[in-house]
Amino acid sequence: MGKEFISQSISPERVLRGDGVWEEGKKIIQLMSKRPILLGRSYSTKSIRKRLFQELSEINLTPVFCEMDNDCCEKDLNKIYTIARSKQCDSIIATGGGKVLDAGKLLSERLEIPCVTIPLSAATCAGWTALSNIYSPEGKFIKDQELKCCPKLLIFDHNLIKTAPLRTLSSGIADALAKWYEASISCHDTQEGLVEQAVQMSRVLRDQLIFDGVKAINNINSEHWIKVTEACALTAGLIGGIGGSKCRTAAAHALHNGLTQLNFSKEPLHGELVGFGILVQLKLEEKLSENKLAAQSSKQLTQLLKDLNIPITLDSLGLENLSKQDLYNACSFSCKPGSDIYNLPYKITPEILFQAVIETNNQNQVSLPGKWKKASSI
Repeated sequence: MGKEFISQSISPERVLRGDGVWEEGKKIIQLMSKRPILLGRSYSTKSIRKRLFQELSEINLTPVFCEMDNDCCEKDLNKIYTIARSKQCDSIIATGGGKVLDAGKLLSERLEIPCVTIPLSAATCAGWTALSNIYSPEGKFIKDQELKCCPKLLIFDHNLIKTAPLRTLSSGIADALAKWYEASISCHDTQEGLVEQAVQMSRVLRDQLIFDGVKAINNINSEHWIKVTEACALTAGLIGGIGGSKCRTAAAHALHNGLTQLNFSKEPLHGELVGFGILVQLKLEEKLSENKLAAQSSKQLTQLLKDLNIPITLDSLGLENLSKQDLYNACSFSCKPGSDIYNLPYKITPEILFQAVIETNNQNQVSLPGKWKKASSI
């Protein structure tokens, strides 16, 4: 029997982490690039990006300052691609949150130039991975795309990360927790050693986040904060790299993708949707496999998410005006062909997912508007 050929990109070529590592990062960038495009998006990070731009200029580089208008969407990607070509940029430095980092990685592959990622929060592991999520200009998830390689350089400067709102770290904790809850069930029958090891790493990651997560939020100058931020932004990415495409996501991220199709009264972060999605996945496990441990896990996780101020109801996610039909449509999107939700080891339909969402919401909310009380009739 022939052996399967597997090719996977496990990690960035080089990772710098610690206080002030941007200073070392500049030296590496100087060796690999003359005209980098400095990519970012949000107004809140603009002052940091302006400073990085100035410092790059001071070491005889000719950076091109470029801003995204939306999420990682084809409209923005095409605009920046054209700018990079016209300015003859020879590298791309993606500076910001997960969607900026995803855009930078994808553009580097299309432009065939090196990518440097500089996360400005620990909200995701996007600075590490060989994967980009593509959205519509309105922020609706379209697809994820595997890339040929991880970034050439990842600069994880603690001083820069500390400028991010604490909400982003809470969101990152929820997103990183999903590594265990999803991979442990989607890979439960794997026979591949590396995948098994990645799953066990995700268990250790979960335990560390449970132990240190709230402590990190309460003191950003503590060892707990260092452990947690690096766990969310680096370790979570390493787990995905080692496990590869077979260390898979399941219902939590699939539900995230569906919920992004809705209109929110306030914009939720990626990890906030994923955190709610983990609770829904545990509800599916409880209902469809009669797994009593799932109910216990849900109780433990619910309390942790509360302590981290992560939304655990549809209302708190910004969906207080959601209709039953819109929610059902989101669940249908989550269950479209090829969805990661089918990595669960039991039958899933939009109706089953819809009911699990309603029951999770009911469980976490003392009283609900009347429109939800007859939701089971759909």
